[in-house]
Amino acid sequence: MSRTTLLGALLPAVPLVAGLTGLLLPPASRGAATGGQAGGATTGGHARGMGTAPDPARRAAVALGVVGAAGALALAVALLVTVDAPVEASTTWIDLGGLTVTLGVRLDGAAALVAVAVATVALAVQVYSVGYLRRGPHDDADIDHRYPPYAAQISLFTAAMLLVVVSGDLILLLVGWEVMGLCSYLLIAHDRRLPAAPKAAVKAFLVTRVGDVGFLLGIALLGVSAGSFRIADVLAHDHATGPLTAACLLLLAGVAGKSAQFPLHTWLPDAMAGPTPISALIHAATMVAAGVYAVTRLWPLFEATPTALAVLGVMASVTLLLGAFAATAQDDLKRVLAWSTVSQIGYMTGALAVGAPNAALFHLLTHAAFKALLFLAAGVVIHAVGTALMSRMGGLRRTMPVTFWCTVVGLGALAGVPPLSGFWSKEGVLAAAEDAVLGGGPAPAWVGWLVLVSGLVGVAVTAWYATRLLLRAFFGTPRDPQLHPHDPPAVLRWPVLLLAVPAALLGLAGFWPSFVDRLLSSAPGEAGVPVLMHVGPMMLLPLALLAVGAGLAWARWRRDTTADPATALGPLRPVFVHAFRLDDAQQALVVRPTVASGRAARTADEVVVDGAVVGSGRAARGLGAGLAELHRAALPRAAVAVLAGALLVGVVAALIGVTA
Repeated sequence: MSRTTLLGALLPAVPLVAGLTGLLLPPASRGAATGGQAGGATTGGHARGMGTAPDPARRAAVALGVVGAAGALALAVALLVTVDAPVEASTTWIDLGGLTVTLGVRLDGAAALVAVAVATVALAVQVYSVGYLRRGPHDDADIDHRYPPYAAQISLFTAAMLLVVVSGDLILLLVGWEVMGLCSYLLIAHDRRLPAAPKAAVKAFLVTRVGDVGFLLGIALLGVSAGSFRIADVLAHDHATGPLTAACLLLLAGVAGKSAQFPLHTWLPDAMAGPTPISALIHAATMVAAGVYAVTRLWPLFEATPTALAVLGVMASVTLLLGAFAATAQDDLKRVLAWSTVSQIGYMTGALAVGAPNAALFHLLTHAAFKALLFLAAGVVIHAVGTALMSRMGGLRRTMPVTFWCTVVGLGALAGVPPLSGFWSKEGVLAAAEDAVLGGGPAPAWVGWLVLVSGLVGVAVTAWYATRLLLRAFFGTPRDPQLHPHDPPAVLRWPVLLLAVPAALLGLAGFWPSFVDRLLSSAPGEAGVPVLMHVGPMMLLPLALLAVGAGLAWARWRRDTTADPATALGPLRPVFVHAFRLDDAQQALVVRPTVASGRAARTADEVVVDGAVVGSGRAARGLGAGLAELHRAALPRAAVAVLAGALLVGVVAALIGVTA
């Protein structure tokens, strides 16, 4: 086994071992508390004073979580430095009548870059959670009691995503894919004091499972067609057009579920009921990025199926605009960021639809940086203010300067302000769409138009809601004078500060040839065609739309600094708040009929099937009871009955004899 292969195999193994070991730890003692600030998973809190000595189980969980994530990051960086050409190694795991399942890794520069992003965000979340889920001595019911399984589940989640990144076999990839779904359910439902958390966890699990059924069937079709589930064999096989198109469309169902794309996007905003660090983990570089990464991993298959790319383009454009418009009207800080994630993933899938997997991966990496930054900064704000509602914030710029400037960097990257990272990666997506309009790439020209127009509209809308968030939360006067927010302690502050660096500068790496070579290793572009960085006149239009969107939000706020700029939406605001009522439509068309059919089946089973069984039993018991009652006669009456019966039999026999 080569050094590169060993690094790839160890990459998911290290957090996996940390997670499994952490699951063996007992829950933290309710009596032991740590000093410092206390904060719940979603509502935050203020300083509660000093506590007693830290609980040993919690300390062990913290150590395992941080060391596991740090080890994964070290391995990912070593892999990034080591890998200079695609490497693959595998060994047969199962042979099902000639259908081979292997254990192995498939490594290239793009996989190493994504692994670094995943491990970086995971480490930041593990460190950040130490302070965010810390309780004070009066928080007897605090979720800190369940910190050991929480940290272990983050490690398992990280291991599952890294397994998806390095896997060389579709079945092994599916294992990581499904473990992520299970861990997301457990982590979203971590704070069981909140009624919305378990409900959101169940919704996330069920909605993503719907897509995963298609993903599983797509993998099965590819494996049967190629005679192997090894990714290299699947890509090298000459698939028939019909089965290949069906397989790619089925895979897109899984992508829609995991990456929260229309119409399976409704779980992601509700997942905000989970702890804020988990929101950062899910939204930045793990679960929602898995679908995009899976398509880039199997890109030659999608490149050969224009039908699948066309479907992906429609799905991406609808999702991009849906998420952007829904974000404009939310009052909850985390829901604004959640809907922005839906929209930004739409940019990535749009890049895939127009035949630019490299642009999709580039935006995936920059999005991981600035979205993790924004969620952790939002957690700091919620921790300090005690609410996630922007209507109760205001004026935080003066009392929380460090958080303010980090949020400015994150929102600037999200909106695409040059020279921050999001500007370059989003520009790459728009340039790829423009190229598709001109006839370049595997997608039809109309798909390029669809992605380009929706992407440009998305630029303006994103700038509008990013400016609104910044103004509502950090400018103006405090809306609650009783609050005294301040910048967070070091354990919360440093992860935010460190993430601000790649959020600001990662886009410039696109000018670094070594970075470009690694990013292009997954799906190389045509010789001479700019596939990553695009510098030219096309930049002017997005910049103009950015200025228009931000300017409109600022002008509305300047008219009345106490009013919400979203009031300018007028009658559209309720529509945007409820995301075009698609969740309600899903509830009416899918959930309620399913529940009703389930209740009908249960009633039929209880009344008809069980009723027949119970009814026959009762009839038999009744008949037996009647016969038993007939046999319960007093001795004189019984004797008379026997004699009468004998006399009757004798008379009948005599009559028969006379007749004969």
